Amino acid sequence: MGKRGKREFVQVLRLLEAFRLDDVAAGVKDAIARGVIGFDAVKHLVLCRIERRPPRLDLSVYPYLPRASVMTTSARPYMDLLTGAAS
Repeated sequence: MGKRGKREFVQVLRLLEAFRLDDVAAGVKDAIARGVIGFDAVKHLVLCRIERRPPRLDLSVYPYLPRASVMTTSARPYMDLLTGAAS
């Protein structure tokens, strides 16, 4: 997502200025599970969690939210770098 993605990431981090870490983390996890990433989605889900109301995250209303495809990262490339640095 380039520069826009960095901006979104910082906005999500800034939610910690107003909300508890547990709530923000749950909002991020829920957004990933729903297949959306972005500040608007995370903030909506955090507020729904705090207000104890069901989220109304109809993705057809938010066509600009990028779809998330989260996969497990392999640690092998990082381990190779560490091994190479030692020799």
